[in-house]
Amino acid sequence: MESTITNEVFLQKLTDKFGDAIISSVDDYGMLTVTADSSKNIEILNYLYDEPSLQVQFMTDLTGVHYPEQELAFCVVYHLHSLVNNYRVRFKFFIGGEIPTIASATSVYATANWMERETYDFFGIIFEGHPDLRRILNVDEMVAFPLRKEFPLEDPNRIDKKDYYFGR
Repeated sequence: MESTITNEVFLQKLTDKFGDAIISSVDDYGMLTVTADSSKNIEILNYLYDEPSLQVQFMTDLTGVHYPEQELAFCVVYHLHSLVNNYRVRFKFFIGGEIPTIASATSVYATANWMERETYDFFGIIFEGHPDLRRILNVDEMVAFPLRKEFPLEDPNRIDKKDYYFGR
């Protein structure tokens, strides 16, 4: 089934409504990826959900990404789907700070609840307003966030991983 809305029309509606809050967009392999101001995430998600011509009312996925070399080192990524229009879109909201924080999407999408808990558990991103933000897969006593790129991939003290063992 073909989508009833194009990326160009979708992006135009967003730009008309939010202007400078839309930072950039890329059309990779037919799927629109929009980067927007993280302070507007709930406003944008509410608009997508409530706008009759868009009806983006299903959240497929929510996750985080850690870019330690960037000023805004964390990114919250939403994969959204309009079942009515057969349209998919990806949103990226970059956040920074010692304790990365963004508003919780649970007020818009109920499915965000556990996905935000998982993202908190692995990246340490705080979702303000989340009804029950706590670890979901790791032990409660854990102080690190395993998917942050803060630790070396290999233990530098291991002797069995030396290049000369592999002919390098």
